Amino acid sequence: MTERDDSAVPSVLTGGAVGAIRRTSAVDTVRVRISLAVDLGLLAPGERLPNPRETAAALGVGEITVRRAFSSLEREGVVRRAPGRTGGTFVSDEPRRGTVAEVTAYHEDSERVHRLIEERTVLETGLAHLAAQRATPEALAAMDSCTAEMDEAGTWAEFHAADERFHFTLANCAGTTAALGMYRRVVKELYSYFLPYPMDYLRKSNDEHKHIRAALGARDASLAADLACAHVTELHRSMYVGLAGHGHGQRDGRGGPRGTEAGE
Repeated sequence: MTERDDSAVPSVLTGGAVGAIRRTSAVDTVRVRISLAVDLGLLAPGERLPNPRETAAALGVGEITVRRAFSSLEREGVVRRAPGRTGGTFVSDEPRRGTVAEVTAYHEDSERVHRLIEERTVLETGLAHLAAQRATPEALAAMDSCTAEMDEAGTWAEFHAADERFHFTLANCAGTTAALGMYRRVVKELYSYFLPYPMDYLRKSNDEHKHIRAALGARDASLAADLACAHVTELHRSMYVGLAGHGHGQRDGRGGPRGTEAGE
């Protein structure tokens, strides 16, 4: 077996790599992320999706883009829409699977996603170590607010917004401008591959946020770094690049995707 030469792979940190999803339209990226979540069992038949405004904010696109994507997914049999005050967009009771051809772009980017996770792991581990030494009471309070919001979140879209603020607050505490810039670029790229997750599963991942926050408050730099490292490394299994090998459409007994233990 020939060992992979990572030195030949352009680093995301230097901006040398271009993912296949860059060739995919904004509408199609939404279609792919919803349909992949359905295929992998992260979104259950009959489950209600967040409204277009919330979905747009979580997926980093415009609201019109989401509406167009929902219309396309409805025609493809992945979702159904119901009018009225109690209506909305729902995963079809018997959703069609494998209908979005553009999903191939995400599979083509699997190695890129793994590399992004590795780069984020290195950065966030170091940032957490520094943050434990430099976090102010105000920053710790802001992280407490984020974890409380994640506990109360009603949708994966609401959870995502608080999750993002938590991690950027932690990174800001480190006080390293150059590293923070690299971290923001990596996280932005990585977030473009995230899929919706079951809420029970996401709330369990929030327990890890609380442990990280506790280590920061205790000024335990080694523990904070170890916890941040484990939290991010788990993305190798919990993102679609890991879930695809664990049997599509299955959840474990805790409400999360089978074969994973940590969330965003």
